[in-house]
Amino acid sequence: MKGLIKKYGHIWVLSFGLLYLVWFFYLEKTVTRQYHVMHVALDDYIPFNEYFIIPYLLWFFYVTATVAYFFFTNKEGYYQFCIHLFSGMIISLIVCTFFRNGTDFRPAVDPDKNICSLLVSRLYQADTCTNVFPSVHVYNSICTHVAIRKSKALRQHRWLQIGSFLLAASICLATVFLKQHSVIDGVGAGIMAYALYYAVYGSGELSGEKRAARRKAIG
Repeated sequence: MKGLIKKYGHIWVLSFGLLYLVWFFYLEKTVTRQYHVMHVALDDYIPFNEYFIIPYLLWFFYVTATVAYFFFTNKEGYYQFCIHLFSGMIISLIVCTFFRNGTDFRPAVDPDKNICSLLVSRLYQADTCTNVFPSVHVYNSICTHVAIRKSKALRQHRWLQIGSFLLAASICLATVFLKQHSVIDGVGAGIMAYALYYAVYGSGELSGEKRAARRKAIG
């Protein structure tokens, strides 16, 4: 038991995910009216496309699988990735708590048209059109790709790097083509990811001594 605790004790970080879920569902229940509508002119030129539900839903696997990979293989990378993920997610909740926001341009979707339309209609039923700025889908996709890019082990697999980039980009596009988010929601998420990147990873690669010291501190 002590061996397992020592080996996998870093699982405690995932408790921030539970905090996020409780807080998020509270906002989903309470922010239902009198919110600022997020909208820019570019939103009106982006057509609805139900097929983007595929990368949108792949987001759950993409983020979860990457967290699991670092959890079991790279404790330092796991801590950095989780700090990058959860810091932005908590900031997004703070923003939504004090700046109530949402969208108003979801189209009517015929669930009988095809399987993708059915999935979109189910998504609309499960997820309200509020608490959209900044987009967590976009933010987490960027963070996940950054973690994969920063990994020395994963950096060796060019196909994986390309696939990660294409999936992350597709997920970001899906948020606007499914009319889940305004373009401004994605822009806000990108700016936040960029700013927090330097707070988590620094402006350059760590020196050998600093990297060794960090590994020793992490245990």
